[in-house]
Amino acid sequence: MNDKKPPKTIATINFKGGVGKTTVTWCLGDLISTYGKSDVLLFDLDAQMSLTQAITLNEDGSLHGKFSNWQERSEKGKKTIFNAIDEYTKPKSFNFGIDYDFIYQIADRYHFVPSSEELYWLELEVFDREKMKGLMRELLGKITWSKKVSNYHYALFDCPPSFTLLSYSVLAVCDLILIPVNPDFYAVKGVPLILNTLKMRIEPLPIPKIAVFMNKAKPYAGKMTRESQFYWNQVQSICLKASEQSGLNVKCLDTPIFDRVQIKRAITSGGIPDDFVRDFKSLWAGITDFLNE
Repeated sequence: MNDKKPPKTIATINFKGGVGKTTVTWCLGDLISTYGKSDVLLFDLDAQMSLTQAITLNEDGSLHGKFSNWQERSEKGKKTIFNAIDEYTKPKSFNFGIDYDFIYQIADRYHFVPSSEELYWLELEVFDREKMKGLMRELLGKITWSKKVSNYHYALFDCPPSFTLLSYSVLAVCDLILIPVNPDFYAVKGVPLILNTLKMRIEPLPIPKIAVFMNKAKPYAGKMTRESQFYWNQVQSICLKASEQSGLNVKCLDTPIFDRVQIKRAITSGGIPDDFVRDFKSLWAGITDFLNE
C-alpha cells in the first residue's frame, strides 16, 4: 500500500533580479533536509539556469562528473522538465514516467529537478496556454504516487523573474508564495506590483498564502541597521494595506536573513554556511507557523 502524501509546496518569486531568491531557495531546502530530516525536492524553473549551473558546474565551468552522466541519461531518455511539459501539452494521456532519470539526487534527502535551456520556448505559441495551468498539479501527483522516488515532504520552486506559463502552473497549486525583498527603494515600489500581479494572474483560482521577508538585511549589533529597518517598515505597511484592500493572506515574517559574504558561496560550497543556520532556522519557523495557521 502506497501511503505517500502530496508535498507541501513553496514557490519563491520576485520580478527583480539580484534579490537572492535562488540562494534563499537553495538554503531553505538544505536546512529542511539536513536539520529538519525531511525529504525535499527542489525545482529550478528559470530558463537562465542560475541554480542548475551553481549546483552542477565546477569552478572551471565544466560539469560535475556525477551530474554529467546523469544528464546524458536524462536527455537520452527524454526525462527533462521540458520533455514533461511537451508530453503534458500533447492531445493524449499524460504518461510521463517519474524516476531518478527525471530527478537528480544531490544528497540522500535533497533532490533536484534541473532547468533546461528549452524553457525559453515556453512563451511562444507552441503550447496550449490554457492546458499549461494544470501541469504542475499533474506532475506533482505523478511524483507523489511514483514508487520509484522518495516520499517528498516539501517541494520548493525557484521561479523565473517574470510571470511565465510555467510559473502560473506552480503558483496555482502551491501552498505558499515566498517573496524576498532587499532593503532598498525597489522593495517599496516592487512589492505592490508583485501582489497586484499575483491577484490579477491567479484569480479566479484561490490565491495561496503569501509570506514576505527581508533578505540581505544590513546587520548592526545583531539587528538590522536603521536604514534596513526603515525599508522593512515600509514593506510591512504595504502588505497590511494589500491584505485589507484585496483580501490577500499576506504575512510579513520578522526573520531577516542578514547580508554576509559567505552566503554568496552557499550553493557552490555544497551546504548552508554555519553562520546562516540560525537565520534560516528562524525564517523556516516563521514559514511553518504560517503554513499551519
